[in-house]
Amino acid sequence: MTEGPQERPAALEPGHAYLHEHGIPHEHAHGHSHSHTQTRAVINRLARAIGHLERVKAMVEEGRDCAEVLIQLAAVRSAINNTGKVILKDHLEHCIVDAVQTQDFAAIDELNRAIEQFVK
Repeated sequence: MTEGPQERPAALEPGHAYLHEHGIPHEHAHGHSHSHTQTRAVINRLARAIGHLERVKAMVEEGRDCAEVLIQLAAVRSAINNTGKVILKDHLEHCIVDAVQTQDFAAIDELNRAIEQFVK
């Protein structure tokens, strides 16, 4: 029995599906496909960051000291930045290696734009 095409969540850009839970390749708008190796690690890191952020919200609701809230927010920011580093490393090792081999300059330009947004 064959399954129908996998639906992409509406929030994802067309051509950019991050649905490779079991090494399922995805296709970018710029034409290459690959599997990410760090998907589970990214999901786990995001879950921890969400937990920290939920704790920040609770701290604010409880009227906790501003210094404590700021320290917890710094932990959230660090968790998000470290998650971005894992994603970037995985992207470089898979997407960009493929893009260089196939001379897919659009993928390289897209990465440059993404890095600019990430480091703002």
